[in-house]
Amino acid sequence: MSINIKVIESATRENRLNSITGYSGTVKDLVKKVQCGCLKNEERCFSQASNCSSGCAQGYLSRVLDAAIVNHGAIGCSADVIGENTTFKWGQNIRNWEKKDVNVINTNMTEDSTVFGGRDKLKEGIKEAYKRFKPKAIFVTTSCASAIIGDDIKSITDEMEKEIKIPVVPVFCEGFRSRIWASGFDAAFHAILTRIVKPPRKKRPKLVNMINFNGSARDYITEILSKLGLIPQFVVPFATIEQISRMSEAAATISICGTLGGYLGNGLEQQYGVPYVKSIQPHGIAGMDNWLRGLGKAVGKEKEVKDYIDNEKKIIAPELEKIREKLKGKRAIVGMGPSFSHNYIRVLGELGIEVIWGISWHFDQHYDHGGIPESSIALSKRDEDIPISICDVQNFEILNLLNKLKPDLYIARHPGTTIWPTKMGIPSIMISDEYSAFGYRGIIDFGHSIIDTLENNSLAESLSKRIKLPYTSWWFKQDTFKFLENEVK
Repeated sequence: MSINIKVIESATRENRLNSITGYSGTVKDLVKKVQCGCLKNEERCFSQASNCSSGCAQGYLSRVLDAAIVNHGAIGCSADVIGENTTFKWGQNIRNWEKKDVNVINTNMTEDSTVFGGRDKLKEGIKEAYKRFKPKAIFVTTSCASAIIGDDIKSITDEMEKEIKIPVVPVFCEGFRSRIWASGFDAAFHAILTRIVKPPRKKRPKLVNMINFNGSARDYITEILSKLGLIPQFVVPFATIEQISRMSEAAATISICGTLGGYLGNGLEQQYGVPYVKSIQPHGIAGMDNWLRGLGKAVGKEKEVKDYIDNEKKIIAPELEKIREKLKGKRAIVGMGPSFSHNYIRVLGELGIEVIWGISWHFDQHYDHGGIPESSIALSKRDEDIPISICDVQNFEILNLLNKLKPDLYIARHPGTTIWPTKMGIPSIMISDEYSAFGYRGIIDFGHSIIDTLENNSLAESLSKRIKLPYTSWWFKQDTFKFLENEVK
């Protein structure tokens, strides 16, 4: 596959990666069908709720330190700003920075705008963002409303760029373009690749691009890479436009998440020759081994990586054994984005926990480098065949499944799915920090966190006795995938 930076929009994941949101089966069956080219999306005749790609694009770009966002849509399309601001301030807090709000403006499209066009409102919004924030670049994120009426975003941003003399970059991320909200990350990265990243002035052989969400483990990563003679540059959140523009000068690119980093990592490799490390995610032991070895090979540091891995694994071995003993016999269900889901299934196995079901919010049949997701391949090669399903956060399916299987633990990476299992009395962990279970030290901390959750479940038990769930007993008696239109066997 090739990322086309000559066009102004990124292709959706459905069109580019053959991504799906509906499936029920096993991981071996999933990978086998992808390999033979016969995996098809299974539609739902009923859908409860989902996320929006616009929120992913806007939220991610809003944390670029010296940029501004102009969201061209109705005021409700900027409701996510509340969460984006909270995340931005959390990131500033862990860095001991002075707190400030995200630089986001909404054009407040109304009925009048949708009838007569929103051109003037968008121009006004861009001018106001420039006046208010003095940014080094302005990203204009689209909405369903601005796309439906056909506002010519490109011509407006080009006109305003000539007037205010900074990059004014359209980001085509309207929600109806894709049912897979991760397409919003691709839209953001496409804007960065086409308009912000510049050809290298000089190559910097020690610099490594680290693509992440918020970077809470930056001290740990800096320590690791320093042992290899390397320096990380954390992108895109909490970086400046200048830092992002020079990503092409790095020796390699690594990512905390295959779903997140694939577009930008492969784009930098294809356009500027910066090697992108295509590995299992660096969570847990096998993940960190694979991630570091991939980086070592890319930058010629194989021996240093081997020495580091051997030493770290020796240090954690005694504590890891104790954790495994405490968690032996526990059963869990995982619900996360595809890269995280299939990686955390492996991580829980490393901790001695049996994963009885894995749920992912979508599935990319291949990445932009052409290969099937590495985490899925790794799972499919194991002896046990794990039951899995794919849904775009359909809580009615998740709760039905939890009610039937009654796991000891539910682990998810979406706040909207962890609250309900807790109300069912099931201990639940929300992975809000992408660096939970990161590396050798991280798996030890994660193991202790699970033990604490299992041993202190009084809240969930109390809630389960007092709260009535929104689903009737009729639904819990139905097949979990009753509304999934399965292919004919």
